[in-house]
Parts: sequence; structure tokens; C-alpha cells
Amino acid sequence: MEDMPVIHGFDPPERFVAGTVGEPGARTFFLQARSGARIVSVALEKQQVAALAERIDELLDEVMQTDGMATVVPAVAPLGLDDTDPLEQPIEEEFRAGTMTLSWDASDERVVIEVFPFTEAAVVSPEQVGEDLEEPEPEEILLVRLAAGAARAFVKRAAQVIDAGRPSCPFCGGPIDPDGHLCVRANGFRRREPTALEE
Repeated sequence: MEDMPVIHGFDPPERFVAGTVGEPGARTFFLQARSGARIVSVALEKQQVAALAERIDELLDEVMQTDGMATVVPAVAPLGLDDTDPLEQPIEEEFRAGTMTLSWDASDERVVIEVFPFTEAAVVSPEQVGEDLEEPEPEEILLVRLAAGAARAFVKRAAQVIDAGRPSCPFCGGPIDPDGHLCVRANGFRRREPTALEE
């Protein structure tokens, strides 16, 4: 018999946030859930934070359009739920996030987020696309159930965390380091005004 995965369940958490450790350009992103003294931190990529926040927002917008659900789901993050505090210390990485799933549980009006560990076995090579592959059972899962207002607050903070990184280049969209960057749109050169050719 296979071992059952360890489920780090928070229903609901006292706090569930995205945050970072490190300087812009070398930041590590985390999802962190806390209930009382129990804290679970999961490392993930910036793009995963952005995708999760975007999908939560879309899911809540869809639920709002369902008959009678507009009273349950706020259109924006409620003011009282803003969370700008740093991540809880010490940060002990439980695992690195791979697959994440998202759903709405209408029975108790909760957003349900499941985060599974990254595994090499879950990475499909181009030759394996279309094959019936069996994904290995995860050893552990982060399972968070959030009320709609708390989910909107998560999205708002996630956007602020992402935007707090390096500024984007207006030409190529790439990140600009404190000492500048070589812009591919400017062919690696600094932009300057062209000078008129002399006759």
C-alpha cells in the first residue's frame, strides 16, 4: 500500500500570502500559510505567483457572475484585509511548488488552492506528449481554503510583491538592474538622438 501524502491543510488560514526574500533580481518567492504557531512555506517561481493570482481573480469574477453569488464575492480586496507585513520568520522551505490547482467550493463559499511539489517525473518531454503517463503520487500537498475576501486580498498583495522587483525596460520589457541593462530592442546600445549628416 502506498503512503498517503502529508496534507498541510489550512481551512481557513489566519494568514496566506505571497512574499519574497532577497534583493530585487535575486529574490526567492514563497507562498506562506499560518494558523497559530503552525507555518508552512512553499518556494515557487515569480511566474507561478503571477499565474496563481491571475487565476484566483478570474475564478472570483466568474463566481460573481453566478446568480446570487455577488453578495458573497467582493469585486476588490476589502480594505480591512490588506497585509503588507513581511513573511513570518524563520522561513523553512517545505517544498518547491510544481503543479497548482484551483477551484471554488460552493458548499462553504471558499476558494480551494492545492499546491503540489515539483518533481522531475511530472515533467513531460516533447516525445511523451499524448502518452498516457501516470503522475507519481505527491509526498505532500499544501491545501488552503480561503473566503472570497481573503482571496482578493491575496491577489492584491501578490501584485504588489511582483511589482516590487526590478523596474521593466519600456522598450524590451526586460528587468533593469541598478547598474542598467543592455536592451535587445536597442541592439545592445544606449539610445541617443540621431545627428543630421553634414553635406
